[in-house]
Amino acid sequence: MDLELKGKVAVVTGGSKGIGHAVARAYLAEGASVAIIARGQAGLDAAVSELAPLAQHGARIVAIAADLTDAAQAERAVAQAEAELGPIDILVNSAGAARRYDPDTLDAEKWQAAMNAKFFPYVYTQDAVLKRMRTRQRGSVVNIIGNGGKQPSVTHVAGGSANAALMLSTLGLAQHYAKQGIRINAINPGSTYTGRVDQALDVDSKRLGVSKEQVLQDSQSRIPLGRYGKPEEVADVALFLSSARASYVVGVIVPMTGGMTPTV
Repeated sequence: MDLELKGKVAVVTGGSKGIGHAVARAYLAEGASVAIIARGQAGLDAAVSELAPLAQHGARIVAIAADLTDAAQAERAVAQAEAELGPIDILVNSAGAARRYDPDTLDAEKWQAAMNAKFFPYVYTQDAVLKRMRTRQRGSVVNIIGNGGKQPSVTHVAGGSANAALMLSTLGLAQHYAKQGIRINAINPGSTYTGRVDQALDVDSKRLGVSKEQVLQDSQSRIPLGRYGKPEEVADVALFLSSARASYVVGVIVPMTGGMTPTV
């Protein structure tokens, strides 16, 4: 199936590692040029060295360092992406992850940190891209939002709240921008085996007083498929949602939880 992504320009936030890295790799393989945005220059440089040789059909990759919790930096990063690669056709938001806390330790600073880690990086980058897509009356946005916004977890209350807010804003904006030829959708990954899994396993291991390995085994045993997801599997769905093959898909949040959250 031809996804008609060759020659497109995609911006991927959080593209230096994890799911974002897998998404960037998949676009390059399809012949789409990619701007990856992340906070750390060293991680971006390493990602470019790994990803550049995988680009097909003349696609290019650029790396842009920015702190997306700052609206001005998000605007600058998006402007730089367009200056280097051309008009942005696709935005995939995958940057940031809120830390997990025992609820007894939550305070005002940690609640704010959760929103800064997850909600605002998506919103600020999306705002900068959408105003450009509006002038062209076309474009696609895919927000990768953790399933913690639907399924409460005692160690992820603050971060889950940020995810829930992102889901609501995604659907509200999808309704508005569809009239302007812009499709906005989201993916809800469940447990996906990335570097971030270790931090969650550490918190639960200490809270429950068992080994990290035991926490992982117990967690995977509750998933009907019997395993965590892979970043590449999330990337495949992101590419489909942003492609011409999904041209009538608007305002959808796709669960990817290995059967953990059956959806009617």
